[in-house]
Amino acid sequence: MKIEQCYWTANEGWQTEQAASLGGEATLVLLFGSAGLLCDDNRMSEVRARYPGALLVGCSTSGEICGVRVRDDSLSVTAVRFERSTLKLVQTVIGEAGESWDAGARLAKALPPEQLVHVVVLSDGLTVNGTELARGLRENLPTGVAVTGGMAGDGTYFQHTLVCADDTPQEGLIAALGFYGEHLMVGYGSLGGWNPFGPERLITRSKGNVLYELDGHSALDLYKKYLGEQAASPADALLFPLALRGGGEEDHGSESYGLVRSVMVVNEDDQSMTFAGDMPEGGHARLMKANFDRLVDGAIGAARAGYEMLGSVEPELALLVSCVGRKLVLKQRIEEEVEGVREVLGKGTVLAGFYSYGEICPHGALTKCELHNQTMTITTFSEH
Repeated sequence: MKIEQCYWTANEGWQTEQAASLGGEATLVLLFGSAGLLCDDNRMSEVRARYPGALLVGCSTSGEICGVRVRDDSLSVTAVRFERSTLKLVQTVIGEAGESWDAGARLAKALPPEQLVHVVVLSDGLTVNGTELARGLRENLPTGVAVTGGMAGDGTYFQHTLVCADDTPQEGLIAALGFYGEHLMVGYGSLGGWNPFGPERLITRSKGNVLYELDGHSALDLYKKYLGEQAASPADALLFPLALRGGGEEDHGSESYGLVRSVMVVNEDDQSMTFAGDMPEGGHARLMKANFDRLVDGAIGAARAGYEMLGSVEPELALLVSCVGRKLVLKQRIEEEVEGVREVLGKGTVLAGFYSYGEICPHGALTKCELHNQTMTITTFSEH
């Protein structure tokens, strides 16, 4: 595997992060940037001219990860040549969240199953119900094939998200990239680091990923109790995600809250809150709050899990997808979580990724594909 990496900013223009002189030899280019830059024909034409034979795959973000730096309003470009592995890119467009399971199923069925090792998915971050997308993928992929990736971001605006699937980036698009071949090793890990607080609450009224009531009372009123009128802003509500526990589980400890959900849309008219994934009636939820040190520790733990899955072989490439909520909490300390990942994976690993509206990764040993929020999700790659 050969990798080179560069980035573009308005102040600096194009800058090299990792030199390799791949040019036309690249088979894959990962593109992460602001929505405005992904729509910039000049920038995209420059990337295409530099890597004419590569698949261009990427999305808009809430921050770009290039090496150990985190930038806003940049274009991060990571070009990879796989020496002994092949790729297959498929895509689909959806019009509303109710189509998310079907979209996942279409993508899974479009990927030839023979020698399929892993799937990376990049999805529209606003229209798609990530829970249903993940379920559609895992129920239609071959046994043992895991999926990682994330939901595109749009800073803290929550207005437009874009996905690039080797063509003009567009809204409502989901791209799935299949990795093939026995010589490719893939690892992954996903951890959070948030602390639950307050009483556990029963989800008494919801529809899909739209939450109306907790314990028979308005969920939006509960958020306003903690955030005041700031609860009307998803960017502020991200600071208080909800952790889920299934209705049949007896353990009420913090470790039983495996999945976390972030607020995406607040609707004052019907007093609803739309989350990135399903909020099942009969489940239990607790509010979460940030713990700075635990957030960084979560990123380090995710890196360690991805490292160990490779048999402790130093990865050549790591794809980092971290939640925008973590970025809002860590603020000027945001690069600490990326530096923690670097310490685990080693200086020889190229780091690329973005801040997202949702992360996709297996949930422990239970499923091969699940939507997460407020985590750092890491996928590691190495050829042998």
